[in-house]
Amino acid sequence: MKKLIFCSLLGLFLCAAAAAQPLRNSVINTDNVQSSILGEQVDFNVYLPAGYDASSDQTYPVIYLLHGLYGTNLDWATTGHMKNVVDELIASGELRKVIIIMPDAGDNDVRNVQNGYFNMPDRPYEDFFFQEFLPQVEKRYHIVGDKEHRAIMGLSMGGGGSTVYSQRHPDMFSSCYSMSGWLDNEDMTAKDVPHDKLYIVRQSVREHSALDFIDNADEETVAKLRTVKWFFDCGDDDYLLKLSVDIHFKMNEKGIKNELRVRDGWHSWEYWHTALRLALPFASRNFAL
Repeated sequence: MKKLIFCSLLGLFLCAAAAAQPLRNSVINTDNVQSSILGEQVDFNVYLPAGYDASSDQTYPVIYLLHGLYGTNLDWATTGHMKNVVDELIASGELRKVIIIMPDAGDNDVRNVQNGYFNMPDRPYEDFFFQEFLPQVEKRYHIVGDKEHRAIMGLSMGGGGSTVYSQRHPDMFSSCYSMSGWLDNEDMTAKDVPHDKLYIVRQSVREHSALDFIDNADEETVAKLRTVKWFFDCGDDDYLLKLSVDIHFKMNEKGIKNELRVRDGWHSWEYWHTALRLALPFASRNFAL
């Protein structure tokens, strides 16, 4: 009897160990693409799920996860600790196995190094993203590569970038999740009169206002926006909260279904880390089977 109990316990232990083992096999790698549009090398981080095999024909959905102002492609992995969250959500079944791409679009030195996801003077980043970056990474990794299996999300500047990209390219993304999104910039104050790099990115956010886009959308555009699943998530003490609330109601007025969550918190990594636990399952639920 003791031997039988021991064997049973050993079997349970081995099964549990086998189930846990794949989680240790997921990786985050740093890679790069050479851009002729930008005339430079652009780094990105890529999360590859457990069991990913470069020699296999298996393909995966993809999530583009964008960083904020003052950030780089490293932020989500280092400060955001996204790997732990992704592994846990996949293990629990809340998230399908996915590839997550985290591109670089900035630097901490915001006054001397250009940040931003939009086309700006001497830096047409949006052209680069859709014409070079997205096609190259989806060819390099085993990504399905269609609207039904592609999502985009990000924090602050990345939340605004995700939203505007989905507005301007609704045929590319099944869902968009904005965390504390920088969706407009009406406050071009005197302190920004020197036309440094920070001024330029603030100006670009104003010129690519996600709120103005909804106001100006005709019926044909609205119909395309309805093919994207939208989620706006912002803290109750966040200075950008009004933007998420405003776009929520503007979309409602146009009959564009979207979700708004106002949770306890402010413009911080603590908030965005927890937001991932909502954002990733949201993207997963909206992928095609």
